[in-house]
Amino acid sequence: MSRPGRPLFADLSVTINSGDRLGIVGLNGTGKSTLLRVLTGADEPESGLVRRSRELRVSVLDQRADLPEGLVSEVLGSSWEVAAVADRLGLAELLGARTSELSGGQAKRVALARTLVAECDLLVLDEPTNHLDVDAIAWLEDRLRASRTALVLVTHDRHVLDRLTTRILELDRGHGYVHEGGYASYLENKAEREDRAVAQESTRRNLARRELAWLRRGAPARTRKSKSRVERATELIETRAEAAARANELDLLFAGTPRLGDQVVELHGVGHSFGDVPLFSGLDLALDPRERLGIVGANGTGKSTLLDILAGRRTPTMGRVVQGTTVSLGYYDQVGRTLDPNQRVREAVTGGAREADWRDSRLMEQFWFDGDAQWAPIGLLSGGERRRLQLLLVLAARPNVLLLDEPTNDLDLDTLRVLEDFLEEWPGALVVVSHDRAFLERCVDDVVVLDGEGGAGRLAGGYEAWEAERRARRTSGTLRAKTASVGPGTVSPATPRESGASRAETAGDGPTIGSLRNRVRQIEKEMAPLDRRRGRLEIQLADLADHREIGSVGEELATVVAAIGALEEQWLELSAQIEDRS
Repeated sequence: MSRPGRPLFADLSVTINSGDRLGIVGLNGTGKSTLLRVLTGADEPESGLVRRSRELRVSVLDQRADLPEGLVSEVLGSSWEVAAVADRLGLAELLGARTSELSGGQAKRVALARTLVAECDLLVLDEPTNHLDVDAIAWLEDRLRASRTALVLVTHDRHVLDRLTTRILELDRGHGYVHEGGYASYLENKAEREDRAVAQESTRRNLARRELAWLRRGAPARTRKSKSRVERATELIETRAEAAARANELDLLFAGTPRLGDQVVELHGVGHSFGDVPLFSGLDLALDPRERLGIVGANGTGKSTLLDILAGRRTPTMGRVVQGTTVSLGYYDQVGRTLDPNQRVREAVTGGAREADWRDSRLMEQFWFDGDAQWAPIGLLSGGERRRLQLLLVLAARPNVLLLDEPTNDLDLDTLRVLEDFLEEWPGALVVVSHDRAFLERCVDDVVVLDGEGGAGRLAGGYEAWEAERRARRTSGTLRAKTASVGPGTVSPATPRESGASRAETAGDGPTIGSLRNRVRQIEKEMAPLDRRRGRLEIQLADLADHREIGSVGEELATVVAAIGALEEQWLELSAQIEDRS
């Protein structure tokens, strides 16, 4: 299949058998949703053949939820299974609503429920976890694991891929790669393929340099040189191998980030209600200049509303909000800014008021808008590509306070990993609403918990601490003393950002498991930029010819390797302590 101006994929062969669990991954715009439509018969391929078994029953959740007109209860049916699924997906109160009155998220959940209850031989799900809360995602995982129906899944949720898939089909720049063994095998195989491509490119460059030197020396008359060798030298010099991996660091986005003062955003006794329905109340919160804060809770508890209050888009019904004078705020919300479909990507990045310079081009390349993609009209972009462009526009404005509302929805795995790397080192304050467990685990130190009963409070330890408290509550039926601060009006204040080890609690016999885990996460964050630096130095070293440059880069590489080794020793020691105490 192709899109105007470029192919999506070609010569793709894959077989799906009964009981298979196939995940499809790739950058936004590589054709994942298009492939699903071809697979289910909604679209015909431009070339090749699709064979389906006779009387194959397929149930499909499309990325866009197109529901027939009528009541939700009429669309779903009235069986006991429908009632159970609707309850698990938070649809019980919407059964009497008309489909035309639903929000985008509500319509997607109704469409998911309709897909799940249909009798089928093949279940095809395109981003099923969008607009689900953590409990609903966990329930969906359990249901799909227990089902024997063949499954084809497109999702950005790494936990879901890890638990459900037994094979991964990767779409990458027009090629398809099948990885047996699920998500972990896909990551390993992809890394190996990219390493091989890096080595091949390094070899090509060295050969090209030698052939170029050969062309320039010897007999002055070029006609006396071997014609075949001249052709080979020309091909080596002019032909570049396909990049092993796309640009994976948003380094230019650090430049120009304005300094953030001590006062960022403060909430004093803040609460909000819609009519007579209270969402939360009595929330006191002070963001730190290096804040890494998540907002968690079930759907409908007011997470996006709280983010709007922090952004100044919404005035709370009680309490007051104070914003520091140095704050430059960037808000990536679920709706996204309106983009002109006739405008080109380059024009959107520059605002249409000037020509794009090398910095603009570099930023677009780092978000995988390279070559022709920079000149593409926005109307031709996929839904995920538009969300990626919207994220680029938010970050390119160089904010020092970043608010992200469900940033993982519709973004591909590669973009998510790059975004996580960026946020680890970004010198500003971050507040994020997300149901993506992997994203929260990596990017958030503390969470604000909205309990759905008017309570709101800060909980140290991030997503893992919240999950531990929820497990304890499910087990015992009561909260432990540590979570008393989550009730209304009893919120623990934010403290200046410190390392996980210094903030963590300590017991009489040494650090607690929580403090040890915080330090492990801190070490992993410190190792990430060192690992990337080591990779760049190794590639640079392979391309050098001057002995002085080789010595200088080699010394720097040795220093980086030693630092990584020291951190790895700490990581192993702390992990052993955690294992002994668990």
